[in-house]
Amino acid sequence: MAFPEDVLTADEHVVLDLHPHWKAMIRPVTVLVLAVAAVITALLFDLDAILVYIVAGLALVAVAWLTFWPWLVWRTTHYVLTNERVLLQTGVFSRDRRDIPLSRVNDHAMSQKFIERLLGCGTLTIESAGERGQSVLNDIPHVEKVQTTLYELVEADRDAHSYNDNERPAAPAQQSKVEEKK
Repeated sequence: MAFPEDVLTADEHVVLDLHPHWKAMIRPVTVLVLAVAAVITALLFDLDAILVYIVAGLALVAVAWLTFWPWLVWRTTHYVLTNERVLLQTGVFSRDRRDIPLSRVNDHAMSQKFIERLLGCGTLTIESAGERGQSVLNDIPHVEKVQTTLYELVEADRDAHSYNDNERPAAPAQQSKVEEKK
């Protein structure tokens, strides 16, 4: 499930489209393996058919609830960096999206616990001007590279929207003096 390009503006392009790190899927995969093992064990021990159906039914419910649902949440969670904004999108049936324009990013920080350093992921915190303040993005893969890319995008955005002294539009008082000279 790629991020839909139709939500981007005409001049906007995706720089990074990330899902949470694969470590978020460790527990769901473990549940799946245990559920399959339970069903195979029930079949190998030649248990009564009713008992095998009960084990299989419980395994199916566990897989649907503890494996399939977390996988859907993982697949539909997007952390997108574009040349204009940071988009945070979550939701399976309903959808929540937060857009942070690069011009509003005040600060960004990353943190990694020891195990996250080993796995190559971490937490990225983005502070933005506005009423919502901080956005905490957990389980970001290659968080160091993502933070560096975000820094480069923010600086490029600031450079693109700042003026040199020659390029700055004249103030209204100065503009009337320029027109009088003509």
